[in-house]
Amino acid sequence: MKRILTGILLLLLAAVPAAGQKMTRSQYIEKYAETAVREMKATGIPASITLAQGCLESGNGNSTLATKANNHFGIKCHGWKGKSIKHTDDAPDECFRSYASADESFRDHSDFLRYRDRYAFLFDLEPTDYKGWAYGLQKAGYATAQTYAASLIRIIEENGLYRYDRLEVQDQQALPPTPTEAETSIQFKPLPGHKLYEASLNREIRSRNGVPYLIARKNDTWRQLAREYNLFRWELLRFNDLRHGAPLQAGETVYLEPKKKESAPYLDKHVVEEGETLHGLSQRYAVKMKKLYQYNAMKPGTEPEPGTILNLRKPR
Repeated sequence: MKRILTGILLLLLAAVPAAGQKMTRSQYIEKYAETAVREMKATGIPASITLAQGCLESGNGNSTLATKANNHFGIKCHGWKGKSIKHTDDAPDECFRSYASADESFRDHSDFLRYRDRYAFLFDLEPTDYKGWAYGLQKAGYATAQTYAASLIRIIEENGLYRYDRLEVQDQQALPPTPTEAETSIQFKPLPGHKLYEASLNREIRSRNGVPYLIARKNDTWRQLAREYNLFRWELLRFNDLRHGAPLQAGETVYLEPKKKESAPYLDKHVVEEGETLHGLSQRYAVKMKKLYQYNAMKPGTEPEPGTILNLRKPR
Protein backbone atom coordinates (compact mmCIF):
# COMPACT_ATOMS: atom_id res chain seq x y z
CA MET A 1 0.00 0.00 0.00
CA LYS A 2 2.85 2.35 0.90
CA ARG A 3 4.49 1.71 -2.51
CA ILE A 4 1.23 2.53 -4.30
CA LEU A 5 0.83 5.82 -2.44
CA THR A 6 4.45 6.71 -3.13
CA GLY A 7 3.94 6.00 -6.85
CA ILE A 8 0.85 8.18 -6.99
CA LEU A 9 2.68 11.01 -5.22
CA LEU A 10 5.54 10.81 -7.72
CA LEU A 11 3.10 11.00 -10.65
CA LEU A 12 1.41 14.07 -9.17
CA LEU A 13 4.74 15.76 -8.56
CA ALA A 14 5.81 15.01 -12.12
CA ALA A 15 2.76 16.90 -13.43
CA VAL A 16 3.56 20.02 -11.37
CA PRO A 17 6.53 22.20 -12.40
CA ALA A 18 9.09 23.03 -9.75
CA ALA A 19 9.21 26.53 -8.31
CA GLY A 20 10.47 28.94 -10.96
CA GLN A 21 10.13 26.35 -13.71
CA LYS A 22 7.73 27.00 -16.57
CA MET A 23 4.75 24.72 -17.12
CA THR A 24 4.84 22.67 -20.30
CA ARG A 25 1.87 22.43 -22.65
CA SER A 26 1.26 18.80 -21.72
CA GLN A 27 1.31 19.71 -18.02
CA TYR A 28 -1.16 22.53 -18.62
CA ILE A 29 -3.53 20.21 -20.50
CA GLU A 30 -3.21 17.55 -17.79
CA LYS A 31 -3.98 20.10 -15.09
CA TYR A 32 -7.03 21.76 -16.70
CA ALA A 33 -8.62 19.06 -18.88
CA GLU A 34 -11.15 18.12 -16.21
CA THR A 35 -12.10 21.78 -15.75
CA ALA A 36 -12.62 22.20 -19.52
CA VAL A 37 -14.82 19.09 -19.70
CA ARG A 38 -16.89 20.33 -16.76
CA GLU A 39 -17.42 23.66 -18.51
CA MET A 40 -18.42 21.82 -21.69
CA LYS A 41 -21.13 19.91 -19.84
CA ALA A 42 -22.38 23.13 -18.24
CA THR A 43 -22.33 25.39 -21.30
CA GLY A 44 -21.81 23.39 -24.51
CA ILE A 45 -18.40 24.89 -25.36
CA PRO A 46 -16.10 22.13 -26.69
CA ALA A 47 -13.46 21.23 -24.12
CA SER A 48 -10.85 21.12 -26.90
CA ILE A 49 -11.54 24.77 -27.75
CA THR A 50 -11.36 25.88 -24.11
CA LEU A 51 -8.06 24.06 -23.58
CA ALA A 52 -6.53 25.30 -26.84
CA GLN A 53 -7.53 28.89 -26.06
CA GLY A 54 -6.12 28.52 -22.56
CA CYS A 55 -2.81 27.20 -23.94
CA LEU A 56 -2.58 29.97 -26.51
CA GLU A 57 -3.82 32.93 -24.44
CA SER A 58 -1.89 32.08 -21.26
CA GLY A 59 1.30 30.72 -22.76
CA ASN A 60 0.50 27.33 -21.20
CA GLY A 61 -0.24 29.00 -17.88
CA ASN A 62 3.05 30.94 -17.77
CA SER A 63 1.89 34.41 -18.78
CA THR A 64 1.94 37.34 -16.38
CA LEU A 65 -1.87 37.47 -16.39
CA ALA A 66 -2.16 33.75 -15.60
CA THR A 67 0.45 33.70 -12.85
CA LYS A 68 -0.45 36.99 -11.16
CA ALA A 69 -4.20 37.24 -11.83
CA ASN A 70 -5.35 33.69 -12.69
CA ASN A 71 -6.53 35.19 -16.01
CA HIS A 72 -6.02 32.39 -18.55
CA PHE A 73 -7.95 33.93 -21.46
CA GLY A 74 -6.79 37.53 -21.53
CA ILE A 75 -10.26 38.89 -20.73
CA LYS A 76 -10.20 42.67 -20.17
CA CYS A 77 -12.25 44.52 -17.55
CA HIS A 78 -15.20 45.77 -19.69
CA GLY A 79 -17.55 46.64 -16.83
CA TRP A 80 -15.89 44.17 -14.43
CA LYS A 81 -16.62 44.97 -10.77
CA GLY A 82 -14.10 42.58 -9.25
CA LYS A 83 -10.35 42.88 -8.74
CA SER A 84 -8.24 43.90 -11.71
CA ILE A 85 -4.64 44.13 -12.87
CA LYS A 86 -2.88 46.55 -15.21
CA HIS A 87 -1.07 44.91 -18.12
CA THR A 88 0.30 46.14 -21.44
CA ASP A 89 -1.36 44.38 -24.37
CA ASP A 90 -2.75 46.33 -27.33
CA ALA A 91 -2.05 49.50 -25.36
CA PRO A 92 -0.01 50.36 -22.23
CA ASP A 93 -1.48 49.57 -18.81
CA GLU A 94 -4.81 48.11 -19.94
CA CYS A 95 -7.26 46.82 -17.35
CA PHE A 96 -7.64 43.04 -17.11
CA ARG A 97 -9.82 40.94 -14.84
CA SER A 98 -8.18 39.29 -11.84
CA TYR A 99 -9.61 36.07 -10.42
CA ALA A 100 -9.27 34.29 -7.10
CA SER A 101 -8.63 30.99 -8.89
CA ALA A 102 -8.13 29.48 -12.34
CA ASP A 103 -11.57 27.88 -12.03
CA GLU A 104 -13.13 31.36 -11.87
CA SER A 105 -11.25 32.32 -15.02
CA PHE A 106 -12.53 29.26 -16.89
CA ARG A 107 -16.10 29.94 -15.77
CA ASP A 108 -15.89 33.61 -16.79
CA HIS A 109 -14.55 32.56 -20.19
CA SER A 110 -17.56 30.23 -20.59
CA ASP A 111 -19.95 33.04 -19.65
CA PHE A 112 -18.16 35.41 -22.03
CA LEU A 113 -18.89 33.08 -24.96
CA ARG A 114 -22.26 31.59 -24.00
CA TYR A 115 -24.02 34.82 -23.09
CA ARG A 116 -22.69 37.11 -25.83
CA ASP A 117 -24.85 37.50 -28.94
CA ARG A 118 -21.94 37.55 -31.37
CA TYR A 119 -20.97 33.98 -30.41
CA ALA A 120 -24.48 32.48 -30.23
CA PHE A 121 -24.25 30.89 -33.69
CA LEU A 122 -21.30 28.76 -32.57
CA PHE A 123 -23.50 26.76 -30.21
CA ASP A 124 -25.56 25.54 -33.16
CA LEU A 125 -22.49 23.57 -34.31
CA GLU A 126 -21.85 20.02 -33.16
CA PRO A 127 -19.74 20.00 -29.98
CA THR A 128 -17.18 17.83 -31.81
CA ASP A 129 -16.77 20.40 -34.63
CA TYR A 130 -13.67 22.07 -33.22
CA LYS A 131 -12.67 23.42 -36.64
CA GLY A 132 -16.03 25.14 -37.04
CA TRP A 133 -15.65 26.64 -33.57
CA ALA A 134 -12.09 27.81 -34.26
CA TYR A 135 -12.98 29.57 -37.51
CA GLY A 136 -16.22 30.87 -35.98
CA LEU A 137 -14.35 32.50 -33.11
CA GLN A 138 -12.02 34.21 -35.56
CA LYS A 139 -14.96 35.33 -37.73
CA ALA A 140 -16.77 36.74 -34.67
CA GLY A 141 -13.72 38.82 -33.78
CA TYR A 142 -12.52 36.99 -30.65
CA ALA A 143 -8.95 37.78 -31.71
CA THR A 144 -7.46 40.10 -34.33
CA ALA A 145 -4.77 37.67 -35.56
CA GLN A 146 -5.66 36.20 -38.96
CA THR A 147 -3.93 32.96 -37.93
CA TYR A 148 -5.97 32.56 -34.71
CA ALA A 149 -8.17 29.71 -35.96
CA ALA A 150 -5.23 27.86 -37.49
CA SER A 151 -3.29 28.18 -34.21
CA LEU A 152 -6.17 26.70 -32.19
CA ILE A 153 -6.60 23.82 -34.63
CA ARG A 154 -2.89 23.05 -34.58
CA ILE A 155 -2.84 22.90 -30.76
CA ILE A 156 -5.92 20.67 -30.73
CA GLU A 157 -4.58 18.23 -33.31
CA GLU A 158 -0.98 18.10 -32.08
CA ASN A 159 -2.19 17.27 -28.57
CA GLY A 160 -5.26 15.18 -29.41
CA LEU A 161 -7.53 17.55 -27.50
CA TYR A 162 -10.54 16.43 -29.58
CA ARG A 163 -10.69 13.34 -27.38
CA TYR A 164 -12.11 15.48 -24.57
CA ASP A 165 -15.09 16.46 -26.77
CA ARG A 166 -16.25 12.85 -27.15
CA LEU A 167 -18.67 12.61 -24.27
CA GLU A 168 -20.62 9.51 -23.35
CA VAL A 169 -24.11 9.34 -24.90
CA GLN A 170 -25.81 10.22 -21.60
CA ASP A 171 -23.56 13.28 -21.20
CA GLN A 172 -24.26 14.46 -24.76
CA GLN A 173 -27.98 14.25 -24.04
CA ALA A 174 -27.45 16.31 -20.87
CA LEU A 175 -25.79 19.22 -22.69
CA PRO A 176 -27.76 22.45 -22.23
CA PRO A 177 -29.91 23.82 -25.05
CA THR A 178 -28.18 26.31 -27.29
CA PRO A 179 -28.70 30.03 -26.54
CA THR A 180 -30.96 30.23 -29.60
CA GLU A 181 -33.08 27.31 -28.40
CA ALA A 182 -33.28 28.65 -24.85
CA GLU A 183 -34.53 32.04 -26.04
CA THR A 184 -37.04 30.82 -28.63
CA SER A 185 -40.59 31.97 -27.93
CA ILE A 186 -43.66 29.77 -28.41
CA GLN A 187 -47.18 30.46 -29.59
CA PHE A 188 -49.54 31.27 -26.73
CA LYS A 189 -52.82 29.40 -27.03
CA PRO A 190 -55.13 30.30 -24.13
CA LEU A 191 -58.04 27.96 -23.40
CA PRO A 192 -61.65 29.17 -23.66
CA GLY A 193 -62.43 31.21 -20.55
CA HIS A 194 -58.93 32.68 -20.30
CA LYS A 195 -59.00 36.50 -20.29
CA LEU A 196 -56.90 36.57 -23.46
CA TYR A 197 -58.84 33.89 -25.36
CA GLU A 198 -61.13 36.16 -27.40
CA ALA A 199 -58.35 38.62 -28.19
CA SER A 200 -56.04 35.81 -29.32
CA LEU A 201 -58.46 34.93 -32.10
CA ASN A 202 -57.77 38.27 -33.79
CA ARG A 203 -54.01 38.62 -33.28
CA GLU A 204 -51.12 36.19 -32.70
CA ILE A 205 -49.96 36.09 -29.10
CA ARG A 206 -46.65 34.46 -28.22
CA SER A 207 -45.06 33.56 -24.90
CA ARG A 208 -41.52 34.27 -23.68
CA ASN A 209 -40.37 33.07 -20.26
CA GLY A 210 -43.99 32.10 -19.63
CA VAL A 211 -45.25 35.65 -20.24
CA PRO A 212 -47.72 36.30 -23.11
CA TYR A 213 -46.88 39.17 -25.45
CA LEU A 214 -47.68 40.58 -28.85
CA ILE A 215 -45.71 42.53 -31.43
CA ALA A 216 -47.03 46.04 -31.98
CA ARG A 217 -48.34 46.89 -35.42
CA LYS A 218 -48.29 50.19 -37.22
CA ASN A 219 -50.72 52.68 -35.65
CA ASP A 220 -51.14 50.63 -32.42
CA THR A 221 -51.43 52.73 -29.27
CA TRP A 222 -51.23 51.87 -25.57
CA ARG A 223 -54.80 52.98 -25.01
CA GLN A 224 -56.17 50.96 -27.92
CA LEU A 225 -54.27 47.79 -26.92
CA ALA A 226 -55.35 48.16 -23.28
CA ARG A 227 -58.99 48.41 -24.38
CA GLU A 228 -58.57 45.46 -26.79
CA TYR A 229 -57.19 43.22 -24.03
CA ASN A 230 -59.49 44.44 -21.26
CA LEU A 231 -56.74 46.18 -19.32
CA PHE A 232 -56.17 49.66 -17.94
CA ARG A 233 -53.62 51.72 -19.84
CA TRP A 234 -51.53 52.21 -16.70
CA GLU A 235 -51.65 48.47 -16.10
CA LEU A 236 -50.28 47.68 -19.56
CA LEU A 237 -47.53 50.27 -19.09
CA ARG A 238 -46.58 48.73 -15.73
CA PHE A 239 -46.33 45.27 -17.30
CA ASN A 240 -43.75 46.77 -19.67
CA ASP A 241 -41.83 48.78 -17.05
CA LEU A 242 -42.94 52.14 -18.43
CA ARG A 243 -44.34 55.12 -16.55
CA HIS A 244 -45.28 57.19 -19.55
CA GLY A 245 -46.38 55.64 -22.79
CA ALA A 246 -44.17 56.93 -25.59
CA PRO A 247 -45.74 56.30 -29.00
CA LEU A 248 -45.55 52.61 -29.87
CA GLN A 249 -43.35 51.65 -32.78
CA ALA A 250 -44.16 48.77 -35.12
CA GLY A 251 -42.20 45.70 -34.00
CA GLU A 252 -42.09 46.57 -30.29
CA THR A 253 -42.75 43.83 -27.72
CA VAL A 254 -45.82 44.46 -25.57
CA TYR A 255 -46.33 42.16 -22.57
CA LEU A 256 -49.91 41.45 -21.60
CA GLU A 257 -49.12 40.13 -18.11
CA PRO A 258 -46.41 40.98 -15.53
CA LYS A 259 -42.89 39.90 -16.42
CA LYS A 260 -41.12 37.30 -14.27
CA LYS A 261 -38.68 37.74 -11.41
CA GLU A 262 -36.03 35.69 -13.21
CA SER A 263 -35.16 34.71 -16.77
CA ALA A 264 -35.92 31.33 -18.33
CA PRO A 265 -33.59 28.39 -17.56
CA TYR A 266 -30.21 28.41 -19.37
CA LEU A 267 -30.46 32.17 -19.88
CA ASP A 268 -28.77 33.05 -16.61
CA LYS A 269 -26.72 35.98 -17.89
CA HIS A 270 -26.18 38.37 -20.78
CA VAL A 271 -23.02 40.14 -21.90
CA VAL A 272 -24.02 43.74 -22.59
CA GLU A 273 -23.23 45.11 -26.05
CA GLU A 274 -22.77 48.74 -27.06
CA GLY A 275 -26.13 50.54 -27.22
CA GLU A 276 -28.11 48.01 -25.19
CA THR A 277 -30.24 49.33 -22.31
CA LEU A 278 -31.55 47.67 -19.19
CA HIS A 279 -35.13 48.26 -20.31
CA GLY A 280 -34.43 46.67 -23.67
CA LEU A 281 -32.90 43.61 -22.00
CA SER A 282 -35.79 43.47 -19.53
CA GLN A 283 -38.16 43.29 -22.49
CA ARG A 284 -36.02 40.79 -24.36
CA TYR A 285 -35.86 38.30 -21.49
CA ALA A 286 -39.23 39.08 -19.84
CA VAL A 287 -37.66 39.95 -16.47
CA LYS A 288 -38.80 42.83 -14.26
CA MET A 289 -36.41 45.78 -14.36
CA LYS A 290 -36.36 46.18 -10.58
CA LYS A 291 -35.06 42.61 -10.30
CA LEU A 292 -32.28 43.26 -12.81
CA TYR A 293 -31.20 46.30 -10.78
CA GLN A 294 -31.26 44.15 -7.65
CA TYR A 295 -29.35 41.15 -9.08
CA ASN A 296 -26.61 43.41 -10.41
CA ALA A 297 -26.30 45.84 -7.46
CA MET A 298 -27.21 48.75 -9.74
CA LYS A 299 -28.94 51.97 -8.80
CA PRO A 300 -32.34 52.49 -10.48
CA GLY A 301 -31.95 54.68 -13.54
CA THR A 302 -28.36 53.66 -14.28
CA GLU A 303 -27.25 51.62 -17.29
CA PRO A 304 -24.75 48.73 -17.49
CA GLU A 305 -21.46 49.34 -19.28
CA PRO A 306 -20.72 47.42 -22.50
CA GLY A 307 -18.97 44.16 -21.65
CA THR A 308 -20.74 43.79 -18.31
CA ILE A 309 -21.92 40.25 -17.60
CA LEU A 310 -25.46 41.03 -16.46
CA ASN A 311 -27.20 38.60 -14.09
CA LEU A 312 -30.69 37.72 -15.32
CA ARG A 313 -31.38 35.45 -12.35
CA LYS A 314 -30.67 35.86 -8.66
CA PRO A 315 -26.98 35.00 -8.09
CA ARG A 316 -26.65 31.70 -6.25
